[in-house]
Amino acid sequence: MKFTDGQWLLREKHSILNPKQAFDACFLDGKLTVYVYTKEIEDRAQTLDQGTFTLHFTSDLHDTIQVQINHFEGLRKHGPEFICFHEDSVEPEFWEEEESYHYRSGKLEAVIQKAPFSLEYYYEGKQITKSESKAIANIKNEKDEVYTREQLTLSVGEYVYGLGERFTPFIKNGQAVDIWNEDGGTSSELSYKNIPFYITNKNYGVFVKHLEKVSFEVASEQAERVQFSVAGEQLSYVMIGGTSMKEVLQNYTRLMGTPSLPPAWTFGLWLSTSFTTNYDEEMVTSLIDGMEERQIPLHVFHFDCFWMKECEWCNFKWDSKTFQDPVGMLRRMKAKKLKICVWINPYIAQKSPLFQEGMKNHYLVEYANGDVWQWDRWQAGMGLVDFTNPEAYEWYQEKLEKLIDMGVDCFKTDFGERIPTNVVYYDGSDPIKMHNYYTYLYNQCVFELLERKFGKKKAAVFARSATAGSQKFPVHWGGDCWATYESMAETLRGGLSLCMSGFGFWSHDISGFEKTAPPDIYKRWVAFGLLSTHSRLHGSTSYRVPWLFDEESVLVLKFFTQLKCKLMPYLWSEAIQTAKTGIPMLRTMVLEFQDPACRFLDTQYMLGEKLLVAPVFSKEGEVTYYLPKGKWVDLLTGNCKEGGTYYEESCDYFHLPLYARPNTIIPIGNNEQEVEYDFAKNVTLHVMPLEDGKKADCQIYNTEEEVMLHLTIARENDTYTINIRKAIHPFSVLFHTLHTIIDCECQVSLISEGLLVSIEEQREEISLVAKE
Repeated sequence: MKFTDGQWLLREKHSILNPKQAFDACFLDGKLTVYVYTKEIEDRAQTLDQGTFTLHFTSDLHDTIQVQINHFEGLRKHGPEFICFHEDSVEPEFWEEEESYHYRSGKLEAVIQKAPFSLEYYYEGKQITKSESKAIANIKNEKDEVYTREQLTLSVGEYVYGLGERFTPFIKNGQAVDIWNEDGGTSSELSYKNIPFYITNKNYGVFVKHLEKVSFEVASEQAERVQFSVAGEQLSYVMIGGTSMKEVLQNYTRLMGTPSLPPAWTFGLWLSTSFTTNYDEEMVTSLIDGMEERQIPLHVFHFDCFWMKECEWCNFKWDSKTFQDPVGMLRRMKAKKLKICVWINPYIAQKSPLFQEGMKNHYLVEYANGDVWQWDRWQAGMGLVDFTNPEAYEWYQEKLEKLIDMGVDCFKTDFGERIPTNVVYYDGSDPIKMHNYYTYLYNQCVFELLERKFGKKKAAVFARSATAGSQKFPVHWGGDCWATYESMAETLRGGLSLCMSGFGFWSHDISGFEKTAPPDIYKRWVAFGLLSTHSRLHGSTSYRVPWLFDEESVLVLKFFTQLKCKLMPYLWSEAIQTAKTGIPMLRTMVLEFQDPACRFLDTQYMLGEKLLVAPVFSKEGEVTYYLPKGKWVDLLTGNCKEGGTYYEESCDYFHLPLYARPNTIIPIGNNEQEVEYDFAKNVTLHVMPLEDGKKADCQIYNTEEEVMLHLTIARENDTYTINIRKAIHPFSVLFHTLHTIIDCECQVSLISEGLLVSIEEQREEISLVAKE
């Protein structure tokens, strides 16, 4: 929201109050309170008839400082509120100097200049941003609507990322962004997943701690500042520091919750019935059998909306016209080692038998007079489950539990954005705040049930909407995209922005949801989709099985699905690290590399720490990508390229740039059909070009997160030392670009691409002397 008319003037009929002079401070129990005049005071008489701001500084975690800006203090709290974590060990420091107050948590420091009033933020003694004089403001417009505003400076070459899943340009500089969940598809400024958190390449993040609409002007209204504002007399935000962008994300997710670890089976290929297609058990079986006949690995089958009778979503009952024996059908599917997902949403249509039950027991969101809120969009006369009512929460879980007992393994938790604001909630929650927060309660309800039924770290949903903290309930997918290369690219931008906002795992509808893709887009999107953290074939009006596109599509899907299965030792290890650290598995290039060129890249990404993926966005197969400095190896061809430059190449449908990072080890499994297997058994460790004086580390876990193999390989003066800390099974080591070896104390065989070392017994240390 914009308040000014250029650099000098306010918009017409707007009035403004700014903090001008700090005149008192109180530090008690780790909390600093600063009182600020809105006029410059020279004598006691001037303290009359003027406003004040009260600023509260607190810290829940090291390296974070929360700032609460209050024009008026007398506002009563109305929930809901974000759930934030607190560390008891945090002991903020305070000291006063002649012209300033100082408040520090860990390495992050806020300096409050007394007159003229301003805020400055330092990390490890270096200024990262500041709130200059007149940046904080209380503004009233011509309608007597009041807003509180803050503006934080941007320096030259500073770029802003995040703010949730945004399909607009990747760098947010120059954009106006409203944090307000909407069902808008992937081709607009609207977003299903709005997160009031941004991060910059200057290594700090800002979390605006408001559930209601937050309006950001990112170097737009004021070209040198990020502005954020909310309606009302108060504004709260958290400054988050770090030595790197990765550490900033770690600190943010420590505050808001790290992503949960999805079960290993979720990383496999998902196949959907699609949305408006006609299907019954015979059709479903034909799709599954078709995949098996073509030897395409399939791991999850998803039933979309019409598993339930039309106009009755949700009734949580299989449509008896098309599924006469759902329990038997699920049993037969699970005999094929498939996991089962079914579609749900939080709405109860008027025709659903559950509507009257929900109305009678006040399980549905109501108006102030007690009437059920309803409308006709999506489902005729649909109501909305009130998850603030504990009985309604349990009622919803009871319906889903019956499906789990039938054999369902997870739920696609669709929608959650179309939430009214003119209603009353059971617990008295503010309906404006509940608009964005509703999705949190909805997905938490389903996720908690799955954890109760299957155990901790065995639960997964497939969610569309989200708010800050929703990363605790993975997986999230990108929503309704189109079957075009442009939509494929905007889908990736959305995923990259989401993962720069604290989310660890992400998926999308392979080949696009709307319309049906031509074969070339299908094949290109398959490669992109199978090299995302999670991979689903889903659409609107047609099935997404490959033989309906062309025969080559069958081979392409088979190739990349088998590749993902073989990559599971690596992918699973990276997923565990994401759950431990909060650093996303899908990573922007700027998150991993300080290289200035990486700041702008939004058509390629890192899959975990060690693999670079550059999807192909053209029918001709032409792709341009950037490799940071070092020797990178194409994992599909074995070709080695020197980084620090851009490359252009033309790819067939079985190839896209998939490069392994220098000085790393990529474990490749021996199973190309499953995503749950013994990842350490007969694994081959691909050692990428190792610079002299460097070492590479590799850990392989089982599905219980136990380390099954852990070793490091170090190079010093052309001597390679393998240090084995743990090895449950024999494994192989493949050195890329290393061609000759002597003094090897284990069985060796030379192959065309490099050196294969087969280690048949555990050894603590093996030295290899190499000659190029």
